[in-house]
Amino acid sequence: MSARQLVRESRPSKVEAGRGTAAGPVPAGAEPAAATPSAPAEPADEPPTALEQREPSDPAEQPSAGSGPAPEPGPFPAAFPAASGLPFPLGPVQPPRPAEPAAATGPAGLTPVPAVPAKPTWAPTVPAPAPAVVPVPATAVPVPFEPPFRQEPAPNRVGPDDRWSRAWGVPAAVEPPPALEPAGADAPPVQPPGPEDLVLVRACLAAVAPDADRAMAHFHALLFLRHPELRAMFPAAMDEQRARLFQALRLCASRAGDPEELRGYLGPLGRRHRTYGALPRHYASVADCLVAALARYGGSGWDERTEAAWRRLLALVARLMAEGADEEARSAPPWWQAEVVEHRQATRDVAVLTLRPDQAYPFRAGQWAAVETPWWPRVWRPYSFGSAPRPDGLLTLHVKAVPAGWVSNALVHRARPGDVLRLGAAEGAMTVDHAAGEDLLCLGGGTGIGPIAALVEEVAERGAAGRRVEVFYGARRAEELYRLEELRELASVHSWLRVRPVVSEQPGGPVGALVGDLPEAVARYAPWRGFTAYLSGPAAMVRSGAAVLRRCGVPEGRVRHDLAVRED
Repeated sequence: MSARQLVRESRPSKVEAGRGTAAGPVPAGAEPAAATPSAPAEPADEPPTALEQREPSDPAEQPSAGSGPAPEPGPFPAAFPAASGLPFPLGPVQPPRPAEPAAATGPAGLTPVPAVPAKPTWAPTVPAPAPAVVPVPATAVPVPFEPPFRQEPAPNRVGPDDRWSRAWGVPAAVEPPPALEPAGADAPPVQPPGPEDLVLVRACLAAVAPDADRAMAHFHALLFLRHPELRAMFPAAMDEQRARLFQALRLCASRAGDPEELRGYLGPLGRRHRTYGALPRHYASVADCLVAALARYGGSGWDERTEAAWRRLLALVARLMAEGADEEARSAPPWWQAEVVEHRQATRDVAVLTLRPDQAYPFRAGQWAAVETPWWPRVWRPYSFGSAPRPDGLLTLHVKAVPAGWVSNALVHRARPGDVLRLGAAEGAMTVDHAAGEDLLCLGGGTGIGPIAALVEEVAERGAAGRRVEVFYGARRAEELYRLEELRELASVHSWLRVRPVVSEQPGGPVGALVGDLPEAVARYAPWRGFTAYLSGPAAMVRSGAAVLRRCGVPEGRVRHDLAVRED
């Protein structure tokens, strides 16, 4: 026997401490070591934890077919529906649960009991009771039109009706958010920003402007990291939110020198935030995260004086928004539920929806409201009302499906009678002063004819009182003038009303139709002195029409429109 073989034979076998299973080879002819009875043997294969059941990111790590039973699904889905077009679900993504420590195993029929000693003690296994089977209520059956994502319902609803929850396939159990707490006289006084503060604030915004999108993205990241409960108030796609936030900051900085002008801007904004469940305490969290984001992207000019100026401005902004929201909370809910009772396809891309709200809905002809659908929670889009207030309380919306329009395409191609939408409070100042009695010049392009027709209906109901009403109804092609016959019938009854159709891309349209762009057609009948003009339609048409009317003798103060209302 060689020396190497002698050394190998003389080595002891490696036995794991506390266990009787050999980890290395056993010499020939030797008896295997007996298992120590004081500690149980570890099972050969432990089931993977929930976090280990994820799909490998590397294709080489994919298990081969037939390598074993398929693992149970993990806490996250492997993939979202391809039709969504987004790599993430709507709504807040829940953080992964921490991995639970692997439970020790013991003899059959025994389970470990936590104890102070390091070694587990063992107790008889107590079988867990079988979970009770809860019958699914009939109202939890989803409607045929399901949301594009498998996600939780929006965390707010109102009214005893559960049709909103039926659209999501869950029972109605969530109450509406509480009203904003009033900012009464007991609230601490807010020191308004001074002229020096506004200089510092505007200089900071100028420094942040080149990286505005990154700065606002950093703000939202801080907000959701520090206050994850606020994520549910925001939509999944935040690009539009970032642009709107920076624009709002610039408006506040430019109007802070005039408190009344700033109040006129922030009051409606605070009322609008009620639909998202905003509370006064949330404004302080927003201010802290916003200051931190501005400090990071504010450049070398950021100092203690700039931070103090921003905090004074943001405190004033929060107070004015809370006051506006509290004023509305005394008389109106955060939103209304409205059932679709009729859905008429006016053209291939335009639908006229008739809604029945769950309670009285106050509005004026020419106003608009934000609309949320069950298919896109927390995504609100403004739409004007297409009719004047009716005795039966029904509302009308004219909606055009625009390319990549989430809400507009859902309303035009997906909504059906029985679906339930949500409406914010009516807004907008494009209303008629019936006491003034001035002549009206109305320009409606595309679905913008909806609020224009509503104004005409309201004038007809209250009496024209000797005024003239001139309506120019424009579209690209003749078949898109879907409300022309209705308006012409109204004009045949009322001598004070004249309706002129305008077609821009198709000569030889309806009888008496003008050819060309809508603003150009209106300019042919100038001057329009003594008229108050109302414009509704695509933003480009409204802007060009307002400029043409000013050249035609209509003062700027008598040109009314709502550029904030856009189709999706």
